[in-house]
Amino acid sequence: MANLNGFNAHDVEPNSSFEPIPAGKYLAAITASETKQTKSGNGSYLELTFSILEGDYKGRQLWSRLNLENPNATAVKIAQGDLSAICRAVNVMKPNDSVDLHNLPLIINVKLKKRPDTGDLSNEVKGYEPKTKQTVSNANETSNTQSLQTSGSTPPWKR
Repeated sequence: MANLNGFNAHDVEPNSSFEPIPAGKYLAAITASETKQTKSGNGSYLELTFSILEGDYKGRQLWSRLNLENPNATAVKIAQGDLSAICRAVNVMKPNDSVDLHNLPLIINVKLKKRPDTGDLSNEVKGYEPKTKQTVSNANETSNTQSLQTSGSTPPWKR
């Protein structure tokens, strides 16, 4: 049991269903990371949590898994390439820990993918780019794009 004394649902907006966001490019930052064991137990992956920083989908989270330790050499090579793209996008070329990549803005390229088990659409992060001089999908109309602009003294995700 959990003590919920003091919680009033009237004071909090309910969460809506989390349908996949439209495919496109979004300004985001890694807000969490964790190494996890693979289901088979013969490897591990780095799970990265990305939070969208602007637009109608601000606050939505997406995840990416990088198979950095795996008996499949191709999976490791792909994961290392993705990690390299992330490092280059946030300009941290030699991270000592995954936390070194947190809260730094970058552009993530989001795709829609059909899940093989349910047939439902889900999001997949399929590319990483530096924030500067890139475009981000307009959340209302994915065909429209808006330019990102850099500014002086702003939070890290707006740099």
